[in-house]
Amino acid sequence: MNTSRASAVAAAFAAIAFIAFFSFAGHAQAAGCKDASSGGLTLAPADCKPVKKARLIRGIAYAPDNAPAAVKRVIAAANRIRLKPYIYGGGHTLSRRLQAGYDCSGSVSYALRAGGFISYPMPSGSFTNWKQPGAGKWITTYANGGHMYMIVAGLSFDTSNMSSSGGNRWSTSIRSSRGFSVRHPGGF
Repeated sequence: MNTSRASAVAAAFAAIAFIAFFSFAGHAQAAGCKDASSGGLTLAPADCKPVKKARLIRGIAYAPDNAPAAVKRVIAAANRIRLKPYIYGGGHTLSRRLQAGYDCSGSVSYALRAGGFISYPMPSGSFTNWKQPGAGKWITTYANGGHMYMIVAGLSFDTSNMSSSGGNRWSTSIRSSRGFSVRHPGGF
């Protein structure tokens, strides 16, 4: 290989490495340890520890090893109901026993209650002012008067992920948050 061609190849590799590095680094957000990456290991500011995302394997969410225990309990509870049918008003009893089905806020309430973040099920409208505004490091809820969903360790838990014939509430695809109040439990 001649010298000019070797230099061109080296420059091309350097350019690719530069683009790859800065496309990942651009996802880190400086304030509040907010996690905005699309997967894998998130680059975070120096005062934040990297957050590894949960994995979705055959419809079951697996919490990252470094997730707080409360987050792991939320994921475990959500896994228990992930295939339950959508039933309007489902999941809004004070009982912690499994219900026949769950609506959007009943699903989120069931999981958050298992993590100790709420004491009783709440309708979606009540989540519009719940806890702290903005996205959380581990858990973020999205609510308006008619629907809600949450992102837990980078995975979407949303009844709209289900089809009319059933399906799973978990997904790696995240819907638009336009028109939703974005909230999180402080510190998570």
